[in-house]
Amino acid sequence: MPILLLLLLTGVFGYFIWRRKTTTLTRDCRWRLERSLGHWRCQSCGEVKPGEATPRDCLRGR
Repeated sequence: MPILLLLLLTGVFGYFIWRRKTTTLTRDCRWRLERSLGHWRCQSCGEVKPGEATPRDCLRGR
């Protein structure tokens, strides 16, 4: 049982590390798809990014 809990804990921390390295989004980044215009708009800073795929980068400050 303790080995299972250690494996679970290691997996959770591994997921957090992986997630942090694959995206630059912060809690403030809220991307909304505007289908009629065909682009994504950030609700907090107003940046616009074209395309169908969900943005994975924060564009604030660029």
